[in-house]
Amino acid sequence: MEYIVIILYGLSLLLIFLFSLGQLHLTWHYLKAKKQKDVAVKPLQVYPKVTVQLPVYNERYVVQRLIDAVCRFEYPKEKLEIQVLDDSTDETVEIIADKVNTWKAEGVNIRHIRREERTGFKAGALQYGLDMAEGEFIAVFDADFLPQPDFLSKTLPVFENTTGVVQTRWGHLNKDYSILTRLQAFGLDAHFSIEQTGRNHAGSFINFNGTGGVWRKKCIYDAGGWSADTLTEDLDLSYRAQMKGWKFKYLEDYTAPAELPVIMTAVKSQQYRWNKGAAETARKNLGKVFRSPINGVGKLHAFFHLLNSSVFICLLLASVLSIPMLFIKDAYPAFNFIFNLGSIFLIGFLSIGFFYWIASRQSHPKGTGKYYLTTFPVFLTVSMGLSLHNGIAVLEGLLGIKSPFIRTPKFNIKSKADSWKDNIYVKRKIDFLTILEGFLSLYFMFGIAAGIYLNDLGLIIFHVMLTLGFASVFYYSIKPLKHG
Repeated sequence: MEYIVIILYGLSLLLIFLFSLGQLHLTWHYLKAKKQKDVAVKPLQVYPKVTVQLPVYNERYVVQRLIDAVCRFEYPKEKLEIQVLDDSTDETVEIIADKVNTWKAEGVNIRHIRREERTGFKAGALQYGLDMAEGEFIAVFDADFLPQPDFLSKTLPVFENTTGVVQTRWGHLNKDYSILTRLQAFGLDAHFSIEQTGRNHAGSFINFNGTGGVWRKKCIYDAGGWSADTLTEDLDLSYRAQMKGWKFKYLEDYTAPAELPVIMTAVKSQQYRWNKGAAETARKNLGKVFRSPINGVGKLHAFFHLLNSSVFICLLLASVLSIPMLFIKDAYPAFNFIFNLGSIFLIGFLSIGFFYWIASRQSHPKGTGKYYLTTFPVFLTVSMGLSLHNGIAVLEGLLGIKSPFIRTPKFNIKSKADSWKDNIYVKRKIDFLTILEGFLSLYFMFGIAAGIYLNDLGLIIFHVMLTLGFASVFYYSIKPLKHG
């Protein structure tokens, strides 16, 4: 049994280490990309027909502002079509109908499209609208976005003949609402700066992020169209399109603002879909990537890209086994060499730290040090606390266990004066995983005591972070029940 624990513990740490080196390599590419001079983009001379798709399902709090935003796009009316792809089952339907009629009276080409059946969830709605879309280009926005009026004039000129997608960076309308929104922004900023730019510079596959971007319609059809067989239809289509030879471009310097989830249950819903969907997409496409003609570095980046959520499984496994390892080390001093390899994994930790430092420097050029030092440790701690929830999502995806597309509740919250408490979409329940997260916080508290008892403090900081991480995730998961 001791050997099984040691092998699994060592393999988990090794995979975390390799993942961190992948992030370090992306950081290197990002820094190289930032040294390059921006190529001047000429304004549009000819305005192509554009269809804006707004996939909506029960979004009573945010749908009006979204429709208003896209109807105010600075683009010739005769070249713009707006599709509100509405699968709603509540009063959102009437809200949309009224808003669409208002803008139609203003001369806007906007359609309220309803399906008889919500087959395929978001992917099904996008494909349904695509088959009747008039535009050569397709812009997509989720309900929580608030795109700027110049969105099309900033993205369309970037397209070249082989460009299939132009993706913009997500902004955050409510970043400073709470510690939870600040931590989400911290993580997303790193993805939308280091990862997207780094992969783009390396010539590796990047992904359309589901919203805040523009597709060439021909590219979607060439790649096989939208598919609902994964929970991340955006990542899946992105890989199929790039394997067909289409190029993606990422605009780091242009932002599409969006609202961040403000309660832990909503964050978990979103994280579950992203992590499980990525694993499903890896299961579906990774073999095809390895058989494709892209170069070895591109395949390596694709491997880490599609499987990066698997780091949560490794983190959870290493965390749970770290406490038995304390007792194995105490009983069998011959195994001390495994702990002496910690310096190697320290390199991995420093790589991740550097990755987020560069991202913080980009998102907060003023006061980077204070922002980083007060946010990164908390972000890392809460990420550890989410490892059970996210790890199970990844495992389900890799094993092919299917589940429905669960939307993330939207709130229309921008300032601290706004409240989520009356939101009808918030589900008030405590599930088994939440209880288990509370139990794990106690388990790692025991790890702290065990380290002190055995006079082995090498993992005590790790166990303190795990205790606080799982305790905070547990607390914020039940907080809506207490205050809702």
